[in-house]
Amino acid sequence: MARIFNTALNTAAGMSLALLAGCASLSDDAGLNDVSRLTQERIGQQASFSRDANNDQQVRSLLAQPLTAETAVQIALLNSPALKASFAELGVSESEFVQSGRMRNPGFSFGRIRGGGETEIDRSVMFDIAGLLTLPARSRIGQRRFEQAKLQAAAQAIQLATDTRRAYFTAVAAAQSAAFAEQVRVAADASSELAERMAKVGNWSKLDQARERAFYQDATTQLARSRHEATASREQLVRLLGLWGEQQNFVLPDRLPDLPAQPKEMNNAEAQALSQRLDMLAARRDTEATADALGLTKATGFINVFDAGYANKSTSGLPRENGYQVSFELPIFDWGGAKVARAQAQYMQSVHRATDTAVRARSEVREAYSSYRTTYDIARHYRDEVVPLRKKISDEVLLRYNGMLASVFELLADSREQLNSVNTAIETQRDFWIAETKLQAAVNGGTANETRMTP
Repeated sequence: MARIFNTALNTAAGMSLALLAGCASLSDDAGLNDVSRLTQERIGQQASFSRDANNDQQVRSLLAQPLTAETAVQIALLNSPALKASFAELGVSESEFVQSGRMRNPGFSFGRIRGGGETEIDRSVMFDIAGLLTLPARSRIGQRRFEQAKLQAAAQAIQLATDTRRAYFTAVAAAQSAAFAEQVRVAADASSELAERMAKVGNWSKLDQARERAFYQDATTQLARSRHEATASREQLVRLLGLWGEQQNFVLPDRLPDLPAQPKEMNNAEAQALSQRLDMLAARRDTEATADALGLTKATGFINVFDAGYANKSTSGLPRENGYQVSFELPIFDWGGAKVARAQAQYMQSVHRATDTAVRARSEVREAYSSYRTTYDIARHYRDEVVPLRKKISDEVLLRYNGMLASVFELLADSREQLNSVNTAIETQRDFWIAETKLQAAVNGGTANETRMTP
């Protein structure tokens, strides 16, 4: 019996050495290179997790030119402290993965008893046999959890890119609207002043004068509101880009980008979302890891503590005694049924969560595409129909004014209407670019819900 046990113990020791030789170790980047690759595959730009002179120089170079949506995203991925803080969580996940692939350290016990002129010494070395047998399963679970964490980190980078694009288009549109609000206020000021002069000479009624004055007050209020919105949207962009000090003095373009010649077609966008959305991939990894955890719990539910090792005893005046020692948990009060039931419930929860993620992904893509096409059609309608029509009306009114067939107030009122149409066209163009950003996020990104369960 002792020989058989010694042979088994030697075999276990050999297996442990082989497994320890091939176990995972901490990497230099904590998985962040994989995060950058996942990000680049979906938005064409890498996320940066370092803060060095090259990054700072690149940010300064990008800020030296008027920002575009793409350069704004690039700056955010290079410079955002919030993103770097979230990336630091990967180090925790990797350390848990590496720890899951390592055995518990062997235990050593030593006892010395002296009495009646005799000395008795007990020595033993104990190894975690249960931990050795379950090491491959635990390591596999840890690896899948780590892969899930990398997907979640990449999803955070893509979410930052999405938020940055939205903030960029909002800031550009707000600045453009503030410039038009200034023109409206100037027109209202001129109209109000002219009405006041004409009222003094009796060529204008008090009612019409009050109306022009009220329009001027409304225009002044709208200008103040527009300026605040331009400031607030710019500050939102500053926060996402992680800028401070002189870096905040970046230049935005005077107008939004032009609409594309043709809108995108859907073309299997739902299938594409299911295959590459990061929250879908993370849900699959969670289901796989939970399934492995269920199998491990079933395997160790009856006995999950089993230690064995070498024992040695020395007594004064007697030959040294050698043997082995075994300790394991007796399943008297707890047969592991509750742990298995908990693991089964967690597995079913993971399965249902993955199904829910797939349903939401399909729905979000359809909704985002509907918004994309609707805002494109509306923006194009304003660009091709409403604004040119308003300009034509304005030209006709100007001709009538030059021919003394229209008053100056008709000319000013028409100018106000034209400016309002242009301002609405800016808003519809902004809404299109935001909808286009949401569509990209619905297909490529998603939200990787963090689900971490210990087997």
